Amino acid sequence: MGILRHRDDDGAGKLRFRMQTQLLSIGDDYWIEDGEGRRVYRVDGKALRIRDTWELKDANHDVVARIKEHKLSIRDAMNIELGDGRQVKVRKRLVGIRDHFMIEVEHGDDYKAHGNVVDHEYEIEGPDGKVAEISKRWFRLRDTYGVEIDGNVDPVLVLAVTVAIDAMASHHD
Repeated sequence: MGILRHRDDDGAGKLRFRMQTQLLSIGDDYWIEDGEGRRVYRVDGKALRIRDTWELKDANHDVVARIKEHKLSIRDAMNIELGDGRQVKVRKRLVGIRDHFMIEVEHGDDYKAHGNVVDHEYEIEGPDGKVAEISKRWFRLRDTYGVEIDGNVDPVLVLAVTVAIDAMASHHD
């Protein structure tokens, strides 16, 4: 099973990725690895004057998503442009003590993320239930967490949303 610790379930039909927790400094780049430790996506942090931007690139260095701070908000919304042109908006909602994020996908299903975002222990749900789980429990490395995605969901969408949520959570501490 590569770099992930043993899980209770067999993970059939799931895609697994390894992310870093200390990753969202503007200008910093890092790789996202798959469950076998292969570098499959690169997050490229761009420092712009008006807003923060990250690009998610595939192994061929092609941009598959752009994640941008929403111009008129203070880290409460991020815009994502996927490689196929679809627009995604990630908005933070305050609901009790847990973080809640609404994920609006142009021409697609909307999602929500909820849980302990700061500690990288949360889920992303679609209309039919959980589509991704984000957790640090699967790794021994302190600055690492995993993203497990249902095989029927676009991994670029989920990984870009994860980068956006991390950016929003890290600047509200």
